[in-house]
Amino acid sequence: MSETIHSQIRTFVVDNFLFGDHSAPLADDQSLIENDVMDSTGVLELVSFIEERFGIAMADADIVPANLDSVARIVSFIERKREPVN
Repeated sequence: MSETIHSQIRTFVVDNFLFGDHSAPLADDQSLIENDVMDSTGVLELVSFIEERFGIAMADADIVPANLDSVARIVSFIERKREPVN
């Protein structure tokens, strides 16, 4: 069974921005930027990870807090981008 999008994103955030500290509290709706978990360089790392792992080409307009500022927002963004176009 493959990892879910949620667990992949959460693992990436914890491993890369919290230095593997899985005991640190990280709510799914917690702002990663406002809580100093991720800075602008971290956003670029996250974008690269999303593009590589999920095969999503991200436009500049996609790189906004509404899409990338929490685990929940990131997961929602990826799910929207992966939905088939009718």
